[in-house]
Amino acid sequence: MFRSSYLILFSFCLFGGQVLSQYNSEFLNYESTGRSVSINADFDAGTNGIQNAMMNKFILGGHIDTKMKDAALKKMHGYNQLGINLNYDISLFIGKNPKYDFLVGFKNQEILNATYTRDFYTLMMYGNKPFLDKTANFSGTNINALRFQEAKLGIIMHKVDSTAKIGISVSFLKGEQLFYIKANKNSSLYTNADGTELIFNSNFNMALSDTGTKKDIFSFNGIGASADIFFETPYKSKIGRQSVLTVNANNIGFIHWSERSLQYSSDSILKFDGYHINNILDLKDSTLQKVNTDSVIRKATNARQESFNTNIPTNLIIINKINFNRQFAFNTGFRYIFHANYKPYIFIEPEYKIANRIQISVHIGYGGYTRLNMGLSLVYNARHWFVKLGSNSLQGYIAPKQAYGQGVFFSIAKKFKG
Repeated sequence: MFRSSYLILFSFCLFGGQVLSQYNSEFLNYESTGRSVSINADFDAGTNGIQNAMMNKFILGGHIDTKMKDAALKKMHGYNQLGINLNYDISLFIGKNPKYDFLVGFKNQEILNATYTRDFYTLMMYGNKPFLDKTANFSGTNINALRFQEAKLGIIMHKVDSTAKIGISVSFLKGEQLFYIKANKNSSLYTNADGTELIFNSNFNMALSDTGTKKDIFSFNGIGASADIFFETPYKSKIGRQSVLTVNANNIGFIHWSERSLQYSSDSILKFDGYHINNILDLKDSTLQKVNTDSVIRKATNARQESFNTNIPTNLIIINKINFNRQFAFNTGFRYIFHANYKPYIFIEPEYKIANRIQISVHIGYGGYTRLNMGLSLVYNARHWFVKLGSNSLQGYIAPKQAYGQGVFFSIAKKFKG
């Protein structure tokens, strides 16, 4: 998933009931599933600077042609956001007490998010030739790639004060992989007019989980903990038949990476001259390659092996649902992801029951990584089974060359009796 992003990072381092979307939470489906065992998955990817067709090349691999690069550059802002999230889990709600049930779950989470400057994108896509006698600005660029697994235990009390629900869970986290880099103030690269001199202001911090172990789901490079909090209560309002307020915060936690992890930091000016360099992404001279690997990394960075902590992205979701009748309801919501380069996201979701067991919902939102999102979801809710399929970003599939963002979520649950 992160292969293309790591290439970019490497280059930079060398040179410097309810039809609710998944929202990475087990509790949100509980009203519809009750006691059950479920398999859930959700994927979303978005950026406000790269069209979906080009994003697919980064995710799935493939050739990125000049036309794609140019189209993205025309829409690029001074600063741009990017995010990719993939989560899948198996969850179990069990119990015998009429007032509460227990939650047991296992989940894998893969997260990539970034803020990057227009100059950073230009350098990565075209090399430094567009910057002859100019300075490329990287200040504020940061990229985070994180993969971890969790084992979860929780409880949901579904008759608090007769009608409210409160859910709490705690998770043990196993850190698999981390890649983090941040370009601080004044981080830049200057190329003189004929390409014979480079001046790199290398003001950055970087962290890597242990690079000496295998990179797969069994890798154990960190240990941590997290918590989820869920609250739902009906209330009376002047609009509609009944209103329900839901607040859910999840992934409140951290990972402590092992002492084999690596950290780099640099705050120095590096100068290279005597070479004709029009594209730093295509260095074939053996002497230059030796200078890059031996001199830059050793002399320009304060490399050290040590343990450290990182916060995982924390997800906050607030939803207000107004039930107008048995067939129609209207949701308004707010979402924010902390520590993830995420912009505040607001959305509306009108939902309609088109049959006794089938509900359909339309999603319209603004903010996050992509800005404008439009989606659709479908729920089949029977006595013994619950199935949900949808997307909050259908525009990326309908018009990939013009639109930004894509995503899909899926849940299937087998309900228990009682």
